[in-house]
Amino acid sequence: MERSSSFAPVSDPSARVLVLGSMPGQVSLKAQQYYAHPRNAFWKILEGVTGVSPTAPYRVRTQGVIAARIALWDVLASCVRPGSLDADIVRASVQPNDFDRFFQEHPQIEVICFNGAAAEAEYLRHVAPLRLSAGARLVRLPSTSPAHAAMTFEHKARIWRSALQGTDF
Repeated sequence: MERSSSFAPVSDPSARVLVLGSMPGQVSLKAQQYYAHPRNAFWKILEGVTGVSPTAPYRVRTQGVIAARIALWDVLASCVRPGSLDADIVRASVQPNDFDRFFQEHPQIEVICFNGAAAEAEYLRHVAPLRLSAGARLVRLPSTSPAHAAMTFEHKARIWRSALQGTDF
């Protein structure tokens, strides 16, 4: 099986919120864009926070995220995973991203939001024990993935907007 690698963060040193996924899915890896799957609700949800249309060019969407003082990244730098499901990540293959460097470059991060349970679990397993961002509040949000269909879009959006807008930007 082939090793998949994540992207650089979408961020600015002024970011106050970090939104973490686990690892981009196959569609996102192919497009080299965060949350590129057309059924992923991420950009549609973020429209309510940034005011940027989910159909805007990727660069415009990421500029909106940065302007809202939000950073996007993934917990994992690389792993082996056949397909796109987090449940299929080969645990022995996991390499976390360099959070020590990230938190040094982004000292204003106050809230770390996880896009689903897998991102939270990987962060707690690989990053939290290092106590790199001890003061940041951790918030698990419902996954925006189309694989997480147990919750309506409206319910997901309400939870996400509450978490992202409830911080001091």
